[in-house]
Amino acid sequence: MTDAAPMGVPPADGGGRVARVVLVDDHRMFRTGVRAEIGRTETTGIDVVGEADDVESAVRVVAETRPDVVLLDVHLPGGGGVEVLRRSAGLMGEQPAGAGRGGADKGGGRREGVKFLALSVSDAAEDVIGVIRGGARGYVTKTITGTDLVNAIFRISDGDAVFSPRLAGFVLDAFAATDTPPVDEDLDRLTQREREVLRLIARGYAYKEIAKQLFISVKTVESHVSAVLRKLQLSNRHELTRWATARRLV
Repeated sequence: MTDAAPMGVPPADGGGRVARVVLVDDHRMFRTGVRAEIGRTETTGIDVVGEADDVESAVRVVAETRPDVVLLDVHLPGGGGVEVLRRSAGLMGEQPAGAGRGGADKGGGRREGVKFLALSVSDAAEDVIGVIRGGARGYVTKTITGTDLVNAIFRISDGDAVFSPRLAGFVLDAFAATDTPPVDEDLDRLTQREREVLRLIARGYAYKEIAKQLFISVKTVESHVSAVLRKLQLSNRHELTRWATARRLV
């Protein structure tokens, strides 16, 4: 049995484009099957540039390769797909390495930021909502056909959201039932990177650990912490932790 085609996905038409993809799944045989199904660059336009089988290796490979799209399993050793999304958050809005060198959109320039498409055996609402809230652009189940998966990858690369039809309802229902959160002017003063550092500091991480997770230097971490303290008018990391905890950011 196969999924219906993801919502809004057009017929396969690579148009000479190449999408660079990383496969993240803890089952080697599944990764091998996906690579065999979609990884024929000359016919599908998909270039599989890396693989990973747990959170640590996924974060490392994504940071090293800066693909256009990551096919991400929801359940992974080390914290699951949501943890990969959290730790890769800084890459989602950055220009991938190799931009301007014949990447995903040779005609119009490479799209900015790494995009994530959940590819999982699970169709549970909590799994779908969790990874979408974490930053994934779409969610399809492993019953999807190879052709539909290629189409979904190109749609995600272009910035669209792609869901298997039944799963789209979970997302619509979840966000329709959620009241719009009030604007937090203090939090809005912080950049995305400063928010990442803030959360890690509040969770008790040392500067060296933060630097390792975010792939930046310790000196850069110190600069971000100083900026956060200044913008929030706080004196030390203990006050910062209390501030973040009170807003349920930890």
